[in-house]
Amino acid sequence: MANAEWIEKSKALFMTTYGRYPAVMVEGRGCLLKDADGREYLDCLAGIAVCSLGHCHPAITEAICRQASTLVHVSNLYHTMPQTELAELLINHSFADRVFLANSGAEANEAAIKLARKASPEGKYEIISLAGSFHGRTLATVAATGQSKFHQGFEPLPQGFLHAPFDDIVALEAMITPETCAILCEPLQGEGGVRPLSPEYLVAIRQLCDKHDLLLIFDEIQVGMGRTGTLFAYEQCGVIPDILTLAKALGNGLPIGAMLATESVAKAFEPGSHASTFGGNPVACAAAVTVLRLMLAEGFLGEVRNKGFYLAERLTGLAAKYPAIASPARGLGLIQGLPLAEAWVDQGPAMVNRLFEKGVLLNFAGGKVLRCLPPLIISRVEIDQLIQALDEIFAELSQ
Repeated sequence: MANAEWIEKSKALFMTTYGRYPAVMVEGRGCLLKDADGREYLDCLAGIAVCSLGHCHPAITEAICRQASTLVHVSNLYHTMPQTELAELLINHSFADRVFLANSGAEANEAAIKLARKASPEGKYEIISLAGSFHGRTLATVAATGQSKFHQGFEPLPQGFLHAPFDDIVALEAMITPETCAILCEPLQGEGGVRPLSPEYLVAIRQLCDKHDLLLIFDEIQVGMGRTGTLFAYEQCGVIPDILTLAKALGNGLPIGAMLATESVAKAFEPGSHASTFGGNPVACAAAVTVLRLMLAEGFLGEVRNKGFYLAERLTGLAAKYPAIASPARGLGLIQGLPLAEAWVDQGPAMVNRLFEKGVLLNFAGGKVLRCLPPLIISRVEIDQLIQALDEIFAELSQ
């Protein structure tokens, strides 16, 4: 069956929660995807920062198959080796002392919200996040998300979530009350338009937390796991959080999330405090163990940083060539955004559609930015292919 037949069948079966492109992806290798019509695409979105080691990485595929032939599921009533190996790797390479394993980023953030409340003195329950943030699709994580478009139609939302103006430390401190227990933020806002929080701003937030006896939660679901050029983004800003959440790239395509915390905070969770039927599934954990080992191999993260500089340089070169359309790139490592000029932001979705027609996949974030999230294994030749496609589109629009 071709794309059109599969798409027609799909439309009759699913709830309309997604605006999908007219392609049925059937195969992936490295940075390339192939659809049911046999057409190839350069994937510069990586499943939205998920397939960071590329599609069907041989070592990860082998780990999945090996574990699936041995043990798939036993529940968290028992210990498993892949879980323990994964937790050990995460702890040995981060600030954390304890790990909770979940199935997704939203679940990891739900766990972080619950832990922050439980670890705080009685009566402290409010969590302050930032305008422009995105923390998930469950009711609590939607409430924590600082974008009103995600709230519409789901009110009343759970109470206890406030949103501070972006990059305004004075306004943030003014919102702290006796009921505040934590501040939640992404070191770089992905869905909000690839907006890095400056190291100075993050240091000031840490100082606020220390001053007011609050917990600091970093949501690294999109920017963790090597995306910014270090294993975790917090390593680049001189700030250590109390709680950190991960997902997306952790399993390179398998559903897994993690919530990391210091011992002093984590001890608030006791048996029965929180749980997950599938969290820490042996197959997903086996994949994640392999992902971490590959990312921690000598030279890997350094090369991510180098390719990130190259991507940013090439995108900024486009902005210089078409100053009426775009501004210089912003981001960290291999999460880069190309902001469109105000007169062109309405054309953002159309630009993404034109890229799709040219066989290049990326998306439009925050209503302002062309967002590039390629696999971390992308080559400079493939980056050049992306730039060429964008150049052609900007040239067409400039005529």
